[in-house]
Amino acid sequence: MLKILDRYIIKKYLITFFFMLGVIMILAMVFDLAERVGDFIEKEAPIRAIIFDYYLNFLVYFGNLFSPLIVFVSVIWFTAKMAQNTEIIPMLNSGRPFRRILRPYMIGATILMLISLVLNHVVLPESNKVRLQFEENYYRNVRTVTDYFAEYPGKKVVYFDSYRSDKSRALGFVMENRDENDNLVSVLKANQVVNPDSTDVWRLNDYHIRYIGNPNDELVYPPNSGEYLDTILPFKLSEMAQRGTVVQTMGFNEINDFIDLERQKGSPDIAFYEIELHQRTSFPFATYVLTLIGLSVSSRKTRGGIGANIAIGLFLAFLYIFAMKVTSVAAENVGFPAIIAVWIPNIIFAVLGLILYRYAPK
Repeated sequence: MLKILDRYIIKKYLITFFFMLGVIMILAMVFDLAERVGDFIEKEAPIRAIIFDYYLNFLVYFGNLFSPLIVFVSVIWFTAKMAQNTEIIPMLNSGRPFRRILRPYMIGATILMLISLVLNHVVLPESNKVRLQFEENYYRNVRTVTDYFAEYPGKKVVYFDSYRSDKSRALGFVMENRDENDNLVSVLKANQVVNPDSTDVWRLNDYHIRYIGNPNDELVYPPNSGEYLDTILPFKLSEMAQRGTVVQTMGFNEINDFIDLERQKGSPDIAFYEIELHQRTSFPFATYVLTLIGLSVSSRKTRGGIGANIAIGLFLAFLYIFAMKVTSVAAENVGFPAIIAVWIPNIIFAVLGLILYRYAPK
């Protein structure tokens, strides 16, 4: 049963959070619009698509992304005001332990954590599909890939020199087929291949195929000069040149399947994909950690007013972001396990929060 104190603090917690979230997201949307408006006009983006396909999903994505840090600032802001207005001292003088004051904070954090979990795992994959497709259509640069190499299921090894997404075309294409013993069976080479998006039909121009035999090899050229070959291959050019943000459009099972496939292909971006997967859970739980720290550093009345508390809070927020960046770089570049990398900042700052909580006013 929630007491008057619980309802009072939870109300302040949620109102402050959503107010700050709204202000920050409106400012972010205004700055983004100022940067993108030229692209929207040039590519004739419909007003309805700008509002509903892009900015509605933009607000959901970035609002959820920055919500733990907005929680932190919100807790420091309204708690420091309560402390300056001498509201914390009567609560403690009434005989309530400090952990009793912490309780409504954790209830508010739980509400926001659950919202963030649902958004990360259920809502955002579908929302991001719409947002990222809008970006591809109206302002992203053409995707290009050079010196591509990957191994696909079925013992197929693929190389190409360069690719442009606007032409759905790759140059200098080579595909090797190998048997179960990893022996080379055939090599297909084409100066140019075209594979329209969302299809498995490939057109090979200026091609030849070499079949590896023992003792004789066979080299097959098209019957007529300039003749092309239409064939079906078990992969798509667009999949070979995906942006890293493609994982934002995938659900939990999809990302796991995608990571398994990329690992088979020898992709160098496995750590990046795993970080995206695990952050969907670790970020919401950061709400608890940052709430604990925010309450502990701002519940004491100071001579410097709430400005001093906010300065401390911003410094700690900077350290938290720095820790996340360091561990992510370690996972991507030196092989540090991704699941540990995304949880270490939470663990470190949870310990810091417990230390600050111990020295908070009782």
